[in-house]
Amino acid sequence: MTPTPDLPAAEEAAASTAPAATPGAGARDTDAAWDPRQYAVFSGHRGRPFADLLARVDATLPALVVDLGCGPGELTLGLARRWPGARVIGVDSSPEMLARARELDTDGRVEWVEASAEDWDPTECGASIDVLVTNATLQWVPGHLRLIPTWVESLAPGGTFAMQVPSNFDAASHRLMREVAARHARAADLQPGLDRARAVARPETYAALLLDLTPDVDVWQTTYQHVLAAPEGRPHPVLEWVRGTGLRPVLGVLDEDERAAFVADYERELDTAYPCRSFGVLFPFTRTFAVARTPR
Repeated sequence: MTPTPDLPAAEEAAASTAPAATPGAGARDTDAAWDPRQYAVFSGHRGRPFADLLARVDATLPALVVDLGCGPGELTLGLARRWPGARVIGVDSSPEMLARARELDTDGRVEWVEASAEDWDPTECGASIDVLVTNATLQWVPGHLRLIPTWVESLAPGGTFAMQVPSNFDAASHRLMREVAARHARAADLQPGLDRARAVARPETYAALLLDLTPDVDVWQTTYQHVLAAPEGRPHPVLEWVRGTGLRPVLGVLDEDERAAFVADYERELDTAYPCRSFGVLFPFTRTFAVARTPR
């Protein structure tokens, strides 16, 4: 295996941290279960980075395509439509997400596999992988800098590894979540789940890691200015966004009364940080992308 390049100290710590759960995992007993319906509330916004990532993937006739962290499956089925002749595998560790994916896959087009990113073995595919996509998954995998070389080495000659991770953990949405948690009576219980931002590295770290594996690498960041509808009488839309993802570790730890109090406190903070305007709520969101191709 190609060694991982030298990493900054904080990222080295993240890379060696004991594995956590991939999206939808439920591997941490304290996490609230993934809810495909809640996750789909902003499916249009969540799907756009996937489309932007795939726009940089130039594979024409791949034989084997893998979506690692496939979630509820809509985007994975898009891969099957893009490459109708390919064998497509969707991997996720959430039974709830995979159940939804199988419901949507009425033609049985995709092989759905239940496994965490840490436990998934690419050799079990039985062939080299032509396209390996992982979208908004690696934020939940603190050891992913150590796993990426194995995934790249599983590619066929001329194969593509494509990843996208949220890089907005310093944004008000997450900063305020941490602040509300810090002043909570159960702050010590909430802290581990909110520390997962350490898993996401800087763009230059992904670039250096991948360039040590293959010379054809493209890394970039995009900040989306999402406009979220804010109907009167409904919860704050940023709260609804994070309720389906980053707030799960908090919701899973607290009981019903504690959860309601936490959400009310957090929502008051969001009202100030993300005010409702005539067009709704503006929600900036930065994401990091990387595409690496192996030599033919």
